[in-house]
Amino acid sequence: MGTCFWGAISPEMQRYHDEEWGVPLHDDRRLFEFLMLECLQCGLSWKLMIRKREVFRACFDGFDYDKIAAYGPADETRILQTGGMLRSPKKVRAVIGNARRFQAIRAEYGSFDTWLWRFTGGKTLLYEGHETGDFPAANALSTEIAKELKQWGFTYLGPVTVYAYLQACGLINDHEASCDCYSRINERFPTVRLPRAGERR
Repeated sequence: MGTCFWGAISPEMQRYHDEEWGVPLHDDRRLFEFLMLECLQCGLSWKLMIRKREVFRACFDGFDYDKIAAYGPADETRILQTGGMLRSPKKVRAVIGNARRFQAIRAEYGSFDTWLWRFTGGKTLLYEGHETGDFPAANALSTEIAKELKQWGFTYLGPVTVYAYLQACGLINDHEASCDCYSRINERFPTVRLPRAGERR
């Protein structure tokens, strides 16, 4: 099976690459989980996030945003004292605050999925040149979405972090053309090809 180079870093990363990364995602709970993994990852490696994923799920009630939004100081203490958890009070508070902001978007749009996928017209974007592995750390689209998230009150989600989120959730297919996942995603889901210049939808 052809694969992107980073998928072979570890068995956990290979499974994540083969089964999740880049596959269009429309379930709000999983969209929140992926968003918060990106939030928690800031300044750390993605390999570490995948390795600690079950710890995060245990700490945050399986990323149930409604439960997290109701957390108080005792929950913050519980999470920070959990073995294997990141020792960052700011990130823990960010996840809690972001859950409340996530609820606000759902209240206005009906679902976070509806809010998010409207940026691409419900299609996965295929930017010219990205299939060679030459993709940016951020682009106009991730900058636009990060700006709106900030207006909603989200934290730890700048343009670079949001770009990684768009890759992970399949709004952008950045698998390499030689990777089997690239063609499999393109065959199963609606896509649109865009020029590299400006990288606008």
